[in-house]
Amino acid sequence: MDPLSSTFAQSSLSRGCSLQLRRIHGFHRKLSQCSPVASLISLCFLAVAYGQQAGTLQAENHPSLPSQKCTGSGACTTLQTSVVLDGNWRWLHSVNGSTNCYTGNTWDKTLCPDAATCTANCALDGADYSGVYGITTSGNSLTLKFVTGANIGSRVYLLADQTHYQMLQLLNQEFTFDVDMSNLGLRSQRCSLPLRDAADGGISSTNKAGAKYGTGYCDSQCPHDLKFIDGLANNVNWTGSANDPNSGAGTFGTCCNEMDIWEANKNAAAVRTLPVYFDYLDSIDTTAMTAGDGANRYGGLCDKDGCDFNSYRMGDQTFLGPGKTVDTNSKFTVVTQLHLITSSHHSSSPIINSSSGTLTEIRRLYVQNGKVIQNSASKISGVSGNSITDSFCNAQKTTFGDTNSFESRALGRGMVLALSIWDDHEAGMYWLDSSYPLNASTSSPGVLRGPCSTTSGDPKTVEANQGSNSVTFSNIKFGDIGSTFSSTGGGGTSNPGSPSSTSSSPGNTGSCAAQWAQCGGQGWSGATCCASPYKCTVSNPYYSNVSKFLQFFGTIHCAKGDYIAVTK
Repeated sequence: MDPLSSTFAQSSLSRGCSLQLRRIHGFHRKLSQCSPVASLISLCFLAVAYGQQAGTLQAENHPSLPSQKCTGSGACTTLQTSVVLDGNWRWLHSVNGSTNCYTGNTWDKTLCPDAATCTANCALDGADYSGVYGITTSGNSLTLKFVTGANIGSRVYLLADQTHYQMLQLLNQEFTFDVDMSNLGLRSQRCSLPLRDAADGGISSTNKAGAKYGTGYCDSQCPHDLKFIDGLANNVNWTGSANDPNSGAGTFGTCCNEMDIWEANKNAAAVRTLPVYFDYLDSIDTTAMTAGDGANRYGGLCDKDGCDFNSYRMGDQTFLGPGKTVDTNSKFTVVTQLHLITSSHHSSSPIINSSSGTLTEIRRLYVQNGKVIQNSASKISGVSGNSITDSFCNAQKTTFGDTNSFESRALGRGMVLALSIWDDHEAGMYWLDSSYPLNASTSSPGVLRGPCSTTSGDPKTVEANQGSNSVTFSNIKFGDIGSTFSSTGGGGTSNPGSPSSTSSSPGNTGSCAAQWAQCGGQGWSGATCCASPYKCTVSNPYYSNVSKFLQFFGTIHCAKGDYIAVTK
């Protein structure tokens, strides 16, 4: 077998595919030793570790994926970003040849008798993105295929240039993307944001690969299946997985804060934040005890459950899915807003145009077919709200009988965007779209998370029957709250123009502001009139928005008579 094809095919990590915010490694510290479809698509911000050397047998050409940075003044600037494949999926071979250092889920004992020798002997190589991994781009759209040949799933990160990740500062900002899951079935995707200090992926004397080759992942699950951590091979006591022919686990894992912007498939979706119980490090390398493995799940350094908002789990089974309020049979826009409060502000007033303060609320809304759709509200007795706050999470944990180790953490450092598609060899994706735990009564609050059966997630069946699944992410934007979407321009409208083009923001329509755009406030020099039929609604003296309804910490301000104003 060709050495490239035999090792390019790497399994996705066991958590699936999603959109996430995660930390990227810049500094680490070691501690002592409905159907048979379950793929997940993800968009994530991830952390990067040190250690891999770069190979020269396959050219590394990053697929272009333009993104946009938007401001409240009504301008969106196109960034000439691209994507890079995660290092854990790549061909790992001898530095001076093409002998596999890792085949299936086993390390070569000659090249890798110990961590130091393996690190010196092995190099990551470039990727054939479309041919081997099923990763393609067109304009501002990225398509990830579930199964391509022997390869299962993929995960990519957003690059600012050829050797640096695009760092996203999202406190008091919003992050927006379009997603088309019409060909996904029930598998999962993820969008996540991990924190990282090293935009270059941790280039050092032991890591010559860096961001160019997608190094340095970490998350709150403290994954042990990473082949390299902190510049060293993670092959010590490596054990191949019993149910995943491409994965295994070494002695060490690596932990960091994680925010999953989008964990979803056709039948269910969740936004979730998962903190690590330390603020003095970006990430930390752990053994099984400190990682919270097995029975010690709640005794480790991370909150592995986190706090999530899944509409189906929160009692609204008609909100998201095929033919539902948010119809997953067609493209739509996902908007996530991260709001701040400081002690100098009244608890009902968000901070505008500031990146300092405490993250107090994560809000979700959608745009589809020109309509802005507010997130569903909880229908679970004892748990109120439609956003993630500390009070929501504490009430949810109490009502569901879950172990409560959640505490929100500020996300003030740079985040890296990760997008992925995957299936779940550990738990069959039941935690997202079925009943979970499997032995719990479905009458218990919080157990029902989606409509799928508890036999639908077997990875072998999913990969055999749903291998043609794919997901498309497009129109990625980030910036000031209210600047990245509109009712007329949202709902999956993407611009496949040249990467060098600059698109206008939805913020202005002619000389007046469009729905959701800023239209006044102290120091504001932009448009002060609103496009018909909207009027300017004051949120605080520093910020005003155009809206049919605008929710700021429990208050909905109506601009027309077709909505009922509600104040908590």
